[in-house]
Amino acid sequence: MTDDSVAALVDRVRDGDIRLHELEAHANADAAADARRRIVESDAGVDLDAVGSYGFPAERADANIENMIGAAQVPMGVAGPVTVNGGAVDGARYLPMATTEGALLASVNRGCSVVDAAGGATARVTKSGMTRAPVFRVGDVAEAEALVEWVRDNEGGLREAAEATTSHGELLDVTPYVVGDSVFLRFRYDTKDAMGMNMATIATRAAAEAIEEATTASLIALSGNLCTDKKPAAINAVEGRGRSVTADVTIPREVVESRLHTTPEAIAEVNRRKNLVGSAKAGSLGFNAHVANVVAAMFLATGQDAAQVVEGSNAITTAEARDDGLYVSVSLASLEVGTVGGGTKLPTQGEGLDLLGVGGGGDPPGSNADALAECIAAGALAGELSLLAALGSRHLSSAHESLGR
Repeated sequence: MTDDSVAALVDRVRDGDIRLHELEAHANADAAADARRRIVESDAGVDLDAVGSYGFPAERADANIENMIGAAQVPMGVAGPVTVNGGAVDGARYLPMATTEGALLASVNRGCSVVDAAGGATARVTKSGMTRAPVFRVGDVAEAEALVEWVRDNEGGLREAAEATTSHGELLDVTPYVVGDSVFLRFRYDTKDAMGMNMATIATRAAAEAIEEATTASLIALSGNLCTDKKPAAINAVEGRGRSVTADVTIPREVVESRLHTTPEAIAEVNRRKNLVGSAKAGSLGFNAHVANVVAAMFLATGQDAAQVVEGSNAITTAEARDDGLYVSVSLASLEVGTVGGGTKLPTQGEGLDLLGVGGGGDPPGSNADALAECIAAGALAGELSLLAALGSRHLSSAHESLGR
């Protein structure tokens, strides 16, 4: 649209003929974003030129944002390449990371080079399943027991109702929890290459309707917070959510000493006292140094739901000095990732997935999301190793100083 046409849209909003969120119904997505941005600039007295300079058609973001005015651009870099010997990915990969934290990429990159010098990281997805847990009201504990028994006896029917809503998702199991006159049912799904939160929600709604029709239970909330989505929760750390994935590596002693300027014993002690004892004293759910840094940066670079970094940082780092060197592992209990749907359809995030070789649906289904999880775990391993070594050699602050961060 012309500049005059966009100005006319602005006038129509000012006159009350169109509401701000209705602009896309009267113009293409870019013109709507332009008009909305001009209104916001005028009302707030700010300049949003940088926000308005984005490199993809605004219509590509229709499913991802409302009231669009532009885009927030986060610098993206790469760490690696690092060799990932995974169950779903095998070979060297550059790891795309979008962040505003100076020195993070440099640290992870150092870790990647050390991991590669040791032959690469081994990574495996050990459990998979997206969860949704509705809460039902019953009359008393006797009715609660009856509901639990009904669910156990009719899981096949619930599976049929849930799977009728999706062509890809599969209901794996339903786990009941009783708290007085509240019954929580934690549904767990195989969502293939999708992160699957929406898929699980829609499928669970159908199953919940079947429960209400056949029992005395009343659905109170489709999400009863036992799922648990985007909140710190021990159940995710223990039972997992999304992908549970582990990466490890054994680094020869000479590599630790020459490349990390410390010893396996020093790194193992830092990990024990910081990540294990310190985290326990703090009551932390994450027993690691900074796994969330890598998870967040790779989530932003590949179109994942950024808020699910909360669960993604449910991770335990172990380090052990052995005769042949240093063994390090990182186990992420609840890494929620997908390679189709959501933010993965955005152009720059799609390119991040393509860089890893995991864009779109995998063959077999689910293999691309598994590969993404393994790559993130390998990046987290590299980040943990580098930071632990910096602490063990007392170089953490000097590294930030030398990089001007």
